[in-house]
Amino acid sequence: MTSYEILCLLSALALVISLISSRLHRWQQTITITALALCLSLVILIAGKIFGLELYSTLVTDLEQLDFKALLLNGMLGFLLFAGALQIKLNVLKQQRWEILVLAFVGTVLSTLIIGGLLYVLSGVLGLPLKFSYCLLFGALISPTDPIAVLAIIKQLGAPEDIAIQVEGESLFNDGIGLVIFVAISQVAFSTEPLTFSSVTGLFIREAMGGVIYGALLAVILHGMLHLSEERTQYLLMTLLVPTAGYVVADMLGVSGPLAMVTCGIIIGNVSVPKLLKESEWGHLDSFWLLIESFFNSLLFLLLGLLLLLIHFDAELWWFMLLSVPIVLIGRIISIYLPYYGFRRFRDYNSYAEKILVWGGLRGGLALAMAMSLPTGVILVTGSHIDLRELLMVMTYAVVVFSILIQGTTIPILIDKSNAEQVARRKP
Repeated sequence: MTSYEILCLLSALALVISLISSRLHRWQQTITITALALCLSLVILIAGKIFGLELYSTLVTDLEQLDFKALLLNGMLGFLLFAGALQIKLNVLKQQRWEILVLAFVGTVLSTLIIGGLLYVLSGVLGLPLKFSYCLLFGALISPTDPIAVLAIIKQLGAPEDIAIQVEGESLFNDGIGLVIFVAISQVAFSTEPLTFSSVTGLFIREAMGGVIYGALLAVILHGMLHLSEERTQYLLMTLLVPTAGYVVADMLGVSGPLAMVTCGIIIGNVSVPKLLKESEWGHLDSFWLLIESFFNSLLFLLLGLLLLLIHFDAELWWFMLLSVPIVLIGRIISIYLPYYGFRRFRDYNSYAEKILVWGGLRGGLALAMAMSLPTGVILVTGSHIDLRELLMVMTYAVVVFSILIQGTTIPILIDKSNAEQVARRKP
C-alpha cells in the first residue's frame, strides 16, 4: 500500500477506536486509545509469531514504510502545538512566566545531564558501556515532556489553575528546547568534524531564539490576514497557514518550528482573536481547532500502540528497558524539586505542585520520533548485533508506555488531592 492508503486506513481505525474508548468512561480517552492499540498489537504479534500469519508481516512492512518521524515532527506536531497554544491565557501565563522558563530551559538541561550520567554509569555495570554522548542523546530525547500527551490528559482533569498552567506551559516550551538540545548533541555524537562550544551555542541560539522571533513574525502576518478576512470560513482557513506553510518555512530557515508554533499560537489566541473576532466567532474557532486536535490525538495515540510491532526486544536489552523508567523518573524528580526549592522561597504553592509536575510529565510520540530519527548501523560492541538506535528505541518505548498507561491513569489521584487542598485553603 502507498503511504496515503496506509494513513487513510489508520485514520479510520483511529476514529473507530476513539468511538469505542468514548464509551469506556473509566480512563481518559487518549489513554484508552493507546491501551486498545497496544492490545491489538499484542494479539497480532502473538498470532504472527505462533501461526506465521501473513497479516502480521504485511502490517509490519506497511508501518515501516510510514515515516513516523516525518509524520509527527514535520506534520502533526505543528497542528497540535498551535492548537494547544491558542488555549493558553497570557495573563495567567505571565503569573508563572519565571517558573515556566526555568522548568522548560534549566529543567530540561538538568534532566538531560542527570539521565545521561545515570545511564553512562549503569551501562558500564550492565556490561555494555556506552559513550557519554550516546547517553546524553537518550537524556535529550526523553527529558522534554510531550505537549501532545500532557495537553490531552492534564487539561481535561481540572487541576488547580496555577499548577495546570505550569504543566501546560512547560510542556509547550520544553519540547522545542529539547529538540534543539537533541540536534546539538546528535551533531557532537555523529559528526566527523570537531565541534566547538561556540558553534553548538550558536546553533542553540539560532534555533531557539530564531523560533520565538519567527513565531512572533508569523503572528503579525496572520493578524493582518485575519483583519482582511470577511467570512468565517476564510478566517478559519487562514489559521491553517501557520502549522502548514509556517512550519515548513521554519524548517527551511533553520529555526525551531515547535517554538514558532507555540509563540504564534499564544499571540493569536490572546491578541488577534479578542481584537478581531466577535465573541460569537470565538466558539467557531475553538470548535474548528478542537476538531483538528481530537483527530490528530486519536491518530497519534493509535500509532503509539501499533509501534510495538516495530520494536525489536533483544534479550540483551531487557535490563536497559526495565531500568530506563526509574532513570527517567530520577532525572525528572531532581529537575523539578531543585528549581522548586528556589521557587518556594518567593511564593506559596500547593503542596502537591511538585508531585503533579513529576508524575504528570508524560512522554509520547515526540520522544519516539526523535529516537527513530537516529541513524542505523551504529554498532555498540564490535562483533555483536546491538545497534544504538535499537537500544534507545526499546528504552524510549518502555518510558512512553509507562508514562501514558501508569502515570496517566494515576495522576487524577494527585489532582483530586490538590483540588481538595485548594478548597480547604479558601474556607475561612
